[in-house]
Amino acid sequence: MLQICVAGATGWTGSALVQAVLDAGDLHLRSGVARSSAGEDVGAPVFGSVGEALDGVDVLIDYTSHLVVKENVMTAVERGVAVVVGTSGLSADDYAEIDAAARERGVGVVAAGNFSLTAAMAQAAALLAARHLPHWEIIDYASATKPDVPSGTARELAERLAEVRRPTLGRALEETDGPREARGATVGGAQVHSVRLPSFVVSTEAVFALPDERLSIRHDAGGSPTPYVAGTLLAARAAPGRVGLTRGLDALLLGPLA
Repeated sequence: MLQICVAGATGWTGSALVQAVLDAGDLHLRSGVARSSAGEDVGAPVFGSVGEALDGVDVLIDYTSHLVVKENVMTAVERGVAVVVGTSGLSADDYAEIDAAARERGVGVVAAGNFSLTAAMAQAAALLAARHLPHWEIIDYASATKPDVPSGTARELAERLAEVRRPTLGRALEETDGPREARGATVGGAQVHSVRLPSFVVSTEAVFALPDERLSIRHDAGGSPTPYVAGTLLAARAAPGRVGLTRGLDALLLGPLA
């Protein structure tokens, strides 16, 4: 039975994951991490830091903050604990560093900007489209108060599309008239436009185009953490059997696209 630690155990997604681990027949909740609830019990002891919570743990599931997630992951990797990263805010350089450390320690890390099964399908479709359609941009929608831009879902999509190829721009950015910022941020060679307004949770849209035609691939998240639970637990079960970084839930579900 896999021993699980949930970091962010009292948070929006973390609390749903705690209950799901408690309900799973093949998983055991060994510990939780929540600074504001240290010393409490959520079906397992809650600690104030990841470093305190890893004794006897096989897999750390992290749904914390972009401010601490990298430190949490590196702490677990150094201790030989597999990790599932559901927290957004890490860059491609961060993931490269995590991958190198995980390979050196012989442990697995599974990271996804979005562990929803439907988001994974949308990402897989976009990766396939990028093989054949040379022009694309990404629109990232989230709540008005979301602190990180772009969202982890949009950043992951842009960086993974870049692994297929870089999109073609109709006009070079340095030749743009007017405020350069209006063309969005360049992530993985693609222009990403982050919209932050009330009523959005997280929605990500990849817009591909050819002359006289367009293809939009969009994923919309609802207002509960339920969509992320099944994918996260799937990743937790898979992580101990892998070495290094696996990025994207679709990589677990589908493997390399033919």
